Amino acid sequence: METLERILSAHPFFNSLGEEYLPLLVGCASNVRFHVGDYVFHDGEEANRFFLIREGKVGLEVCAPGHEPITVHTIGAGDVLGWSWLVPPYKWHFDARVLEPVRAFALDGKCLRAKCEEDHDLGYALMKQVAQITTQRLHSTRAQMLQIYDAWRLLAEGRS
Repeated sequence: METLERILSAHPFFNSLGEEYLPLLVGCASNVRFHVGDYVFHDGEEANRFFLIREGKVGLEVCAPGHEPITVHTIGAGDVLGWSWLVPPYKWHFDARVLEPVRAFALDGKCLRAKCEEDHDLGYALMKQVAQITTQRLHSTRAQMLQIYDAWRLLAEGRS
């Protein structure tokens, strides 16, 4: 039988996070499942967890009044969902809706923040991981915006 620590350690999030931190994080982790159409969280709600996706897909959505939600990014197996648990005021800035059944680890943000206060090396290691993920997502969003702009420009020029 596999332990939570063993399964958790296999997630790519831990590839460059020191092994010495894993036992600390296991105490904040639980297994979760979500079904298609479920919302993992909503914009404006308290952000008190983050998720290491094992299977499935989640769409990050933004809502504009009078319009259908727009998926701005899709999170899949091996990805991390949510970093708002780490930065005050600890509120979500998107909706996260399940697109394919999800199995994930949920890590309790309050538990992690307390452990980071006790062990600043852990806090620094987590901040570096989150900063790297944030940077990757910003680059991805930039590329997506450029594609949208290019398509819009072609339409505006009548060259669809």
